[in-house]
Amino acid sequence: MPIEIEVKELAEGVRAGPKTRRYGPQIMENGVLFNLWAPSATSVELLEVGHSPRTMSCDDDGWYQGFSPTAHSGSRYQFRINGELVVPDPASHFQPDDVSEPGEVIDVAALRDGVPYLGRPWAEAVIYELHVGTFSEEGTYAGVERRLDYLRDLGITAIELMPLNDVPGRHNWGYDGVLLNAPNARYGRPEDLKRLIGAAHDRDMMVYLDVVYNHFGPQLNYLHSYAENFFTDRHSTGWGPAVNLEGEEGAFVREFLISNALMWLRDYGFDGLRFDAVHALKDDSETNFLVELAEIVRSQLAGKHVHLMLENEANQPHLLERTDGQTKLYDAQWGDDFHNALHVLLTGENEGYYSAFADKPLEHLARSLTEGFAYQGEIFPLHNKSRGQPSSHLPPEATIFFAQNHDQVGNRALGERLAKLISSEQLKQTMVLLILNPHVPMLFMGEESAAQTPFLFFADWKGEAADLTREGRRKEFARFEAFSSPELRERIPDPCDEATFMASKLDWTVLDHSPVSRAFRALTQALLRIRQDTIVPLLQDGFVSAKAELLRAPAAATGGINVQWQTAKGEVLQIMTNFSAQALPRPPLIMGETLCRAEQTSGHLYLSPAEILVRRGAALTTR
Repeated sequence: MPIEIEVKELAEGVRAGPKTRRYGPQIMENGVLFNLWAPSATSVELLEVGHSPRTMSCDDDGWYQGFSPTAHSGSRYQFRINGELVVPDPASHFQPDDVSEPGEVIDVAALRDGVPYLGRPWAEAVIYELHVGTFSEEGTYAGVERRLDYLRDLGITAIELMPLNDVPGRHNWGYDGVLLNAPNARYGRPEDLKRLIGAAHDRDMMVYLDVVYNHFGPQLNYLHSYAENFFTDRHSTGWGPAVNLEGEEGAFVREFLISNALMWLRDYGFDGLRFDAVHALKDDSETNFLVELAEIVRSQLAGKHVHLMLENEANQPHLLERTDGQTKLYDAQWGDDFHNALHVLLTGENEGYYSAFADKPLEHLARSLTEGFAYQGEIFPLHNKSRGQPSSHLPPEATIFFAQNHDQVGNRALGERLAKLISSEQLKQTMVLLILNPHVPMLFMGEESAAQTPFLFFADWKGEAADLTREGRRKEFARFEAFSSPELRERIPDPCDEATFMASKLDWTVLDHSPVSRAFRALTQALLRIRQDTIVPLLQDGFVSAKAELLRAPAAATGGINVQWQTAKGEVLQIMTNFSAQALPRPPLIMGETLCRAEQTSGHLYLSPAEILVRRGAALTTR
């Protein structure tokens, strides 16, 4: 049976919506019940392939239902609106032949595990973000499954799949989906996805999914045609009118989105969700949608480790609060501030959103490491208004740190990875800092082996949407010096050219056999082993304080940092590193053991360029 939000299961004080609804086909003993919320339509017909159209009945809320005694698991169907427009079911669970074609009835409840995997504590999370279509040569769930042993042996405890919701065409990042419940058929069938998740669980690896609720894609999104109030002009986003989360109509939308989250977690068995750009989910309701979503998920899936993660430019710590060390709503937020400050220090780049961190990158990095957010209410230069709220009370694991991800690589005009932009010494420095600090680390596919293949923005739009995407991409980079002329902008790959998608695939021939890649992977593996053995126990004890010292390089804009985190038991983790091009006097070391040291060349009283030193201990010693 499809997901149903049961009123009796809602957390206390959480609004349930106008009625209890079941979204998507409901398989019964003698047929299938179909439904569609279409308040703007005057009529809806069920078009079951191989059978005559059936008129669907409608209640006062615009909720259409129709029963078919001939339908069953595997049947294909669509809806016809007002006798003319043929549309897919927005709650379809599978589209074998693309989103514009008939959907397939799937028995999603049959996917559920008899004995579900309970997951792992959040403190043990080491996340590996990947795009199913470009991670392997096959570009399928099976292709990912064949690499699970590799990822487990590396030290990965959780893989995060970029969005799977179906989109038009052959390839897409997944952030412009139009059918939220339908895993993309280009990667395999729902049973193949479930098999991948089960195989990961067999290896004690969690699987997370990136979901997008803030907008829908520009092509073959028919919601405006029969459910105008799914969107609202009370708010706007970078993608147009906002998804409607307010009022009576918004209650239907909220239920639909929450049912989607529950489907992935309960039926498929995902261990967590990452919610894309939640700052674009505009909601002035008494109970904010994000609060309601988290409370319902945690109420209905109690007893299992479920990890909920945010991308949130607003830097709102109230969504990440703990009670007696336990997560209330969301486990963590992606730490863009850490990435942006680190990127400026490593590359010297100061255009685009890096300009907001170029004024004092050392300070921004140090504050991110010790307090989670760099911006905690200060004026954010790009928007010329305050951004963020105080976050120093949050534990380190409330932020997910990364040096690369799909956005930060793919939003570059040429999709270059750090391995193309910085030295091998800096790359080692970066990996040590990322893995051995107490915040939750995330790697982007191939990063563990210093991959140099680009990850470009790609989509398979047609017609006007393709033209707008292509030209918009080039216009976006017109303000960058490297693409200041039309001739330079012609170098930017066409997002809708299949060659752009193909160029973004990992080259496993190189990653498996190149001495450079193998050596860097061995470093990553060793660092992840140190993290599991040394950092995770400290996280379990609980860090209670942190401080940072800036190490200034004479006559230079950069320098280094000396950061210390202390647990409730008095243990201290110390990381010091040098981002400048000259040696810096080394600060005093804590009393204890050295966990890792990279690029020592200037003697024990100095930190060399790109050197990083990590220690675990207690009190300070003299030099």
